[in-house]
Amino acid sequence: MKSCCFIGHRKIDADDNLKKSITDCVKNLISVGVEVFAFGSRSEFNDLCYDAVSELKSSYPNIVRVNFTCAHEAFISQADKQRVEQTFNKVFNRTANFQAFEQEIEHKNKYTAGKGAYIERNYAMIDYCDICVFYYNKNYMPPIRKHSKHDLLPYQPKSGTELAYKYAKQKHKKIINLYKISKR
Repeated sequence: MKSCCFIGHRKIDADDNLKKSITDCVKNLISVGVEVFAFGSRSEFNDLCYDAVSELKSSYPNIVRVNFTCAHEAFISQADKQRVEQTFNKVFNRTANFQAFEQEIEHKNKYTAGKGAYIERNYAMIDYCDICVFYYNKNYMPPIRKHSKHDLLPYQPKSGTELAYKYAKQKHKKIINLYKISKR
């Protein structure tokens, strides 16, 4: 069974062209035998891809959504999903929709990766999958920040998406970069 993962910048310019590109990409992947779609978290691109795959799941019931989690993230089974959503809605008086997955995979460094947990998780997704779909802009820079509130000087963090993209190239994975496609 072929598998695919989605990795992209946390903040993106999501427009109708990108949403169509994602849906077309997922349909093409399904047509060439991809049945497993792996997701991480913490990015707008990931959310758009999850929505596209979930929408197509009714037409392609054999596809499987897999969640790769970091230590601070929790998997909610479909059976518990509605109960948790209802409780959240009651307590906070607003609507919450939790994502549903058919499978969760805990990578080997899930509980030991520390601050780099999402990077380790992305590497595990890349190792697991045959095809990597990215939203990678080589000119993107994450916001400048401090290591802690006590630091005097800020630093420029590395892009986790860039690190993952370079890792996928190093591992000779098939890469589809939807940033390039959506900007045409």
